[in-house]
Amino acid sequence: MLPPLGPLRAFEAAARLASFSRAADELHVTHAAVSHQIRQLEEWFGRPLFLRQKRGVRLAPEAERLAEALSASLDRIAAEAEALRLRTKSEIIVACIPSIATRWLIPALSDFLATHADIMVKVVYAAAAQRLRETGCDVLVTLGADTSDGVLCRRLFSRANKPVASPRYLEGKGNLTNAEQIARADLLHDETMTHWEQWFAEAGLQPGRAPRGPVFQDFNLLATAAIAGHGVALCPVEVCRREITNGDLVVLSDISVLDEESYFLISRAARHKAVAAFCDWFQQVVDPAARY
Repeated sequence: MLPPLGPLRAFEAAARLASFSRAADELHVTHAAVSHQIRQLEEWFGRPLFLRQKRGVRLAPEAERLAEALSASLDRIAAEAEALRLRTKSEIIVACIPSIATRWLIPALSDFLATHADIMVKVVYAAAAQRLRETGCDVLVTLGADTSDGVLCRRLFSRANKPVASPRYLEGKGNLTNAEQIARADLLHDETMTHWEQWFAEAGLQPGRAPRGPVFQDFNLLATAAIAGHGVALCPVEVCRREITNGDLVVLSDISVLDEESYFLISRAARHKAVAAFCDWFQQVVDPAARY
């Protein structure tokens, strides 16, 4: 005969967390509800399962094996449920940093949906350097690799930043052909002036030279300002490949910074076929020569 299943879940959480209050928080119920379910279970067994103390509760020694068996069983149930969900679901959630979402993902997304009408795609924001387990999503496009176990990473773009400006800006300033001329231009910054300071050093300019100009909290704001002709920005040239190719931005120097960093396409190693299809498709959007 099985004990009542609802109280067993409360018991497992309370035993694992050594707290009725923390178990209540995890289960999204009240402390009183957990206490009531534990009492119900203790009545069923005819013995106390926890030792009540002034500063909390402690699992009774005779209940330890039950707690271990429940934890192992629930972990297995959760794993099997997730596997079944991945095999049957037709919705995938993609977390993507705004710079790549606006330039690469969203403009091409209709092509994926047209050829995968059975798959629903939800796009949400991702933060730079975020990890897949932190998002709860199926796919993550972000800055930096995810080295967690059970995760697949595909490199999309280098983060190598070079100075760029719009033809509109260059019309008023003339050609900016060397590092000294670029350093005297109207400089635009992405969140911090540090990257221009790094570029000055890489270009061999006088140490301690302070950059100037407005700082933009978001890369999309920075790129918009550069395209509008407000000055020279350090931009990841691979991410801005289309703006450079169509002439909205001009690369002013081959000197670059942040070359060692990259943007990645990240998913779980055990993937539903819809996730695999999306990842293969997006890699080919970025690199049409890619084959799998």
